[in-house]
Amino acid sequence: QVQLVESGGGLVQPGGSLRLSCATSGFTFTQAVMKWYRQTPGKGREWVATVSKSGNYTVYADSVKGRFTISRDNVKNVAYLEMNNLKVEDTAIYYCNQLHDWGQGTQVTVSS
Repeated sequence: QVQLVESGGGLVQPGGSLRLSCATSGFTFTQAVMKWYRQTPGKGREWVATVSKSGNYTVYADSVKGRFTISRDNVKNVAYLEMNNLKVEDTAIYYCNQLHDWGQGTQVTVSS
């Protein structure tokens, strides 16, 4: 079955960096557009970034543009989200997604 497993979250100070990973199995990774979303308590799930099947094209939400980088490794079947210059408002549970499939999420907390 399809599995998406996020990792790499944690506690970081404002201005810090984290790299999230999404390990996948159960589907043809090279045929999947991969996305990252995030969710905070009381708010809906917010789209963060998308990477094309080849990895050559990326799109970002305005709130993270210039600070986050989405990428993928089509040999390892892993998607990544590099997050730099983190802000308190980036605190959320981060999820990777392909079509209707979601991982369990990884918590990112930005706090001094």
